[in-house]
Amino acid sequence: MGQRPFQRWFLSAEPSSTQYYQDTMYQTVQMLLQHVTRETKSFSGTTPMQAEERLRTLFGESVSKNGKELHEVLQNVRNGVMEHTFQIHNPVTMAHLQCPPLVPSLAAEVVLTALNQSMDSWDQSGAATTIEQQMVRWLCEIYHMDEGDGIFTTGGTQSNYMGVLLAREAVSKKRWGWDVKQKGLHPNSSSLRILCSAEAHFTCQQSAAELGLGEQAVVPIPTDDTYKMSIPHLEKTIQSLKEEGLIPFLLFGTAGTTDFGSIDPLEEMASIASEHDMWYHVDAAYGGALQLSKQHGSKLKGVEQADSLTVDFHKMFYQPISCGAFLVKQANSFHYLTHHADYLNPEQDEEDGIPNLVQKSVMTTRRFDALKLFMSLQVVGTETLASMINSTLINAQYIASQLEQEEAFQLIHEPEINAVVFRLYQENWSEEQTESINLAVRNELLNSGKAIIARTRINGKVHLKVTILNPTITTKDIEEVIEAMKIIAGQEAGKWSKTN
Repeated sequence: MGQRPFQRWFLSAEPSSTQYYQDTMYQTVQMLLQHVTRETKSFSGTTPMQAEERLRTLFGESVSKNGKELHEVLQNVRNGVMEHTFQIHNPVTMAHLQCPPLVPSLAAEVVLTALNQSMDSWDQSGAATTIEQQMVRWLCEIYHMDEGDGIFTTGGTQSNYMGVLLAREAVSKKRWGWDVKQKGLHPNSSSLRILCSAEAHFTCQQSAAELGLGEQAVVPIPTDDTYKMSIPHLEKTIQSLKEEGLIPFLLFGTAGTTDFGSIDPLEEMASIASEHDMWYHVDAAYGGALQLSKQHGSKLKGVEQADSLTVDFHKMFYQPISCGAFLVKQANSFHYLTHHADYLNPEQDEEDGIPNLVQKSVMTTRRFDALKLFMSLQVVGTETLASMINSTLINAQYIASQLEQEEAFQLIHEPEINAVVFRLYQENWSEEQTESINLAVRNELLNSGKAIIARTRINGKVHLKVTILNPTITTKDIEEVIEAMKIIAGQEAGKWSKTN
């Protein structure tokens, strides 16, 4: 029998295929290692226009009609893409909730992409479905959701959307005997209200809008001086909404706000949700990994009472993007999502005990992302992972203490997880000058590649932020970034003095 057509382009048992795959992977890994070992800056400072021009120069057209040699394409990818992306493995890349991925998870990516399983049905995934089910059971165990269930998602946006979706379905059924899946929104759905912290993730509003409730359904509750939901304001708002004839149906808690890492009073909120017969969703996309820590797990007390829970693994579980999960306290909550298609997940499969995970997801085709978490936990172990998490909180406390001792800085809060918000500030600076200097510090660090830090606004004023996710960072790294910020701020202040 002759060789199959196009064989070398696809991984198979054919010698031409296995050799080409091995050569391709070897060249790719070598290029990646050369890049990682030689690149010392966190970013090249390239602009969007420069990036576009460089790619045009290297590749010409975006697609090739007759193909090119792999080594040529890889070299151009290195020069045009890799050298001008953000170096997440660099410890001073600390602007966002973007983690360096664990090496075992990178190995898992190689396996799962080669296998290319689709997680919607058993007959497209086999044992991959079993792995995801095992990971979900472990998650339900550590979050004490004994009768719960879950599904892997692309991350917090999808998981929070699912939380709002199930809450809407549940209240419509309970209050009006209404099946939204069959009939669409109930005529009185405009009276439904979602209560969340003023610091909650924007996906709360986004989900309400996408699910037909409108952003007007979301009622932000003021926070206290630690940027956590204020319980007195929450109770007062619920009473006020009921007096207006509105229906507070979903209480949306946050375990780790994006800016401050603040964790809402989850246990008190759980009691209030129960008292007022509200669905209780907790967005623990950021802080969920604290559950692994003996020192800090108590910060999540009350999360086990959530009706639904968001957890991201591409944050403090150190998984490659994207990787998250959505959990529910009661497994039967997923019945609101169930649809049967004869070609995919016929009802007979359910009767025969064949698991088709599409019945729990708002997606059909899904990646085998559970393998990344599975292999990481098998190789690294929960004890080491917890130690990594603990170290980032220690380092966040260290940078906060250093900033507090410096006259040039104003620390805005004591970090609860590993995010630290601050700004450079002097009493004799105007607000315009303060804003200009802080933005200049952030931009100069970015463009020089010395560090990547974030900027945000607190009460309308520009502030800076670092998020210490990389457990390899040292106190020396932190001190050097602080010193660099002081030098840049001094230079910028000097420019202001000359112009005034």
